[in-house]
Amino acid sequence: MPTDRPPSQATGRLRHRILGVDPGSRNTGYGVIDTDGQRSVQIASGCIRVGSHPWPERLGLIFDRVSALVDEHQPHEMAVEQLIFARDPTAALKIGQARGAILCAGLKGGVTVHEYSPKSVKLAVVGSGGAEKSQVQHMVRILLTLDREPGEDEADALAIALCHAHSMGIPQRKRAAASWRDFRP
Repeated sequence: MPTDRPPSQATGRLRHRILGVDPGSRNTGYGVIDTDGQRSVQIASGCIRVGSHPWPERLGLIFDRVSALVDEHQPHEMAVEQLIFARDPTAALKIGQARGAILCAGLKGGVTVHEYSPKSVKLAVVGSGGAEKSQVQHMVRILLTLDREPGEDEADALAIALCHAHSMGIPQRKRAAASWRDFRP
C-alpha cells in the first residue's frame, strides 16, 4: 500500500527508495529497496511473468506492471540493467524492446532512470564482474538480510538496485590529509 510519506519517514532512518529492474522478454525481475547509501533494506521484490502472449501484448503487460510498481512504491529513482550483447539478434531486439517499455514506464511515472552494465552490477554486489548468478543470489541475500535466497531474476533486480545505491555515494566524510601540510583537525 502506498504511503504519502517519503521513505525516510516510512522506514525511520533510510532516506532513498530505488526500484531495480532486470529486463526480460518473458520474465522481468524487480526489486524495491530503501537505502541511506550505506545500509539497504528490501521493501518488495518479485518477477513479472508475461507468459507466451503475442509479443505486443507482452510489452503492454511489462509497461503496465512496471507502471503499477512505480505508482505503488513511489521510488525516487529506477535502475535498469543495460543490454550489452546477445548471441541471438532476435532475442536482443526483444530484450531491447522490453527495456524500452520499462524505461517509458519509469519516465512516465516521473522517476529518474539510471542504467548499469551487468558487469558493473556484479562488481558492486559480489566484487567480481564475472560472478556467477548463484554468487549474486547469495550476496543479495546477505546484503539485504533476506530469509530466503531470491530467484535469479529477482536477485538480479535487487542487485541492480544495490548497485545504484552504492553508486549514489556515501555521505562525505572528512578527507584524509594527503600530506602534513594539508592536515586540518
